[in-house]
Amino acid sequence: MEYKWMIKEKADMKTVAELSKEINVNSILANMLVNRDVETFQKAKDFFRPDLDKLHDPLLMKDMDKAVGRLDKAIQNNEKILVYGDYDVDGTTSVAMMYGYLRQFYDKVSFYIPDRYKEGYGISEKGVRFAAENNFSLIVSLDCGIKAIEKVKLGKELGVDFIICDHHTPGDELPPAVAILDPKRTDCLYPYKELSGCGVGFKLVQAFAKHKGHDEAKVMTFLDLLAISIAADIVPITGENRILSFYGIERINNNPRPGIKALIMKSRIEKDLEISDIVFKIGPRINASGRLEHAKASVELLIAADLEDALARAELVDTVNSARKNFDENITKEALSMIETMEEVRQMKSTVLYKEDWHKGVIGIVASRCIEKFYRPTIILTESNNKATGSARSVFDFNIYEAIEECSELLEQFGGHKYAAGLTMAVDKVPAFQEKFEEVVSARISDIHLKPVLEIDDEILLDQVNYKFYNILKQMSPFGPGNPEPIFCLKQVFAENVRVLKDKHLRFNVVQDGQDTKPICIAFGMADKNIYPDEIIYKMLLRKMRFDLAFEIRENTFRNNSTLQLYVKDIKFD
Repeated sequence: MEYKWMIKEKADMKTVAELSKEINVNSILANMLVNRDVETFQKAKDFFRPDLDKLHDPLLMKDMDKAVGRLDKAIQNNEKILVYGDYDVDGTTSVAMMYGYLRQFYDKVSFYIPDRYKEGYGISEKGVRFAAENNFSLIVSLDCGIKAIEKVKLGKELGVDFIICDHHTPGDELPPAVAILDPKRTDCLYPYKELSGCGVGFKLVQAFAKHKGHDEAKVMTFLDLLAISIAADIVPITGENRILSFYGIERINNNPRPGIKALIMKSRIEKDLEISDIVFKIGPRINASGRLEHAKASVELLIAADLEDALARAELVDTVNSARKNFDENITKEALSMIETMEEVRQMKSTVLYKEDWHKGVIGIVASRCIEKFYRPTIILTESNNKATGSARSVFDFNIYEAIEECSELLEQFGGHKYAAGLTMAVDKVPAFQEKFEEVVSARISDIHLKPVLEIDDEILLDQVNYKFYNILKQMSPFGPGNPEPIFCLKQVFAENVRVLKDKHLRFNVVQDGQDTKPICIAFGMADKNIYPDEIIYKMLLRKMRFDLAFEIRENTFRNNSTLQLYVKDIKFD
């Protein structure tokens, strides 16, 4: 896929110079920080030294006092409490956290995860009736519920109260719950709006622990689950999320709970875990059981009391994940073939595909895979419970939730974020939806959205790639949305010692005139990449043709010897 390079504009020179002097870093680093809204000494201190004491008071969240009061009342009255969460990573980590916390001091608590295929997303009628029939008088819902108006009404009729902990955008009407915790409520003054669903649940745990005088250190033991939710749900790693993920990852690397340790072992991660490891290795394994079977297995893994039990459960989850990969690959091939063989579809600004026998559990992954080949807003639909249900994924800076909202008259249910959403409609409405969605996207989208953008922090010289520079970059982690891993570019360089690794990767030394450093570059999957129809990168590098290079800086350790390497993001020849 060809990228459009977007080198960030230089920040205000005076601000950069002042910050460079105040925190004793070079102008490249100071410019990067100012471009990330870190423009003063105090902001730099907060950024480089995240502090749990800087977390916001949970009572600032609308309805928090009501939520704490109702939860306390339930425990005082010996009521049965049902912790209810969605089947994705955010939902299952939320349930594991809330259930794990309450079980420390209260035994009349259980958890419930809806079946993706029989019940669908969010709070289900079956779940509410299960609670009533089994004498649960309080449901604490996590990562779902903000639009479950009818289900919460049903709960009231059946004698079941709701505390809703959600982070999705509310509709015009709120459910009649005892308390609704959602920083995206228009009447909520909570200072940070981008918490994950697990993050909102964590604030309730924080507030309740404070109310009851529980040891705050015990609350912080759940930061590992919270860090996984933040990474896997792709929420911004800024503000409060940065603090929470920083300490959560620290906990994972130093003292992980048995379930997480088992997942790390199954993922064969032998270094300190980073956000990217959660996104690509840990998250998919937690997600797998909910995609193909039942997400209850993931919660049971995350709350496992010992490593032996956790490893056995992780083995099952890993097996399901392998099956998920097969479904994913086969359906992706079908979907791409549909686009490639239908000229009208190829020319569209959006992709909406429907096939009744596609596996519901992997359609979100398939949507992402389609975007890798055909870069445009994409929705993949399949049939479930006699309805067309789908997952939507977006492209850089295009709000797919708003585009779906414009088609709401054709939908029975929808919800989500700027970059990902879910939706349900009658099967016979699919053709009309395809037409309407294409019309909406065509009106809203611009050419800049239809080509993947590679955001580059700055152009540098090769001799500036050194350990002093790298060690400061490392301190800018955890990286993710809102604080992406730094990408730099080199201009007019050439390659030496070019080799092909495993028939698909490239390894070479990069050389720049006037610079002494010649670091090793690793270009994954680029060995046979075409620049022109009859010309591949490998041959062009062998001829020492000049090129521009976009890259990340990584440390490679082999036999106790560490060196800095450049991980290639893109190569552009003159």
